[in-house]
Amino acid sequence: MPRESRAKFGIGQVVKHRRYPFRGVIYDVDPVFANTEEWWLSIPEELRPRKDQPFYHLFAENAETEYVAYVSEQNLMPDTSGDPVRHPQVEETFERDEDGCYRMRAPKRH
Repeated sequence: MPRESRAKFGIGQVVKHRRYPFRGVIYDVDPVFANTEEWWLSIPEELRPRKDQPFYHLFAENAETEYVAYVSEQNLMPDTSGDPVRHPQVEETFERDEDGCYRMRAPKRH
């Protein structure tokens, strides 16, 4: 029976990767791996994460660019820098409060 785990991080939280120099804002969470087998197999075997853990969708950035990332919980840690995330979709999706936390924007009414 697969282990069920609770997500350690939440929507709007800023996180960074444990190994690679990128960070981002979480905009969705899968309770277990929900990407393609091809994607999972493209990760070098010695770095390949377990599938039975939460996976996070991030509006991510590194020094050069902004992109969307899909990252296992074991590879993330909180980003406590307080720096805003510059990914263009962050501003479309979230509001940043005076404490630097991101909260989902209310849907626009027509």
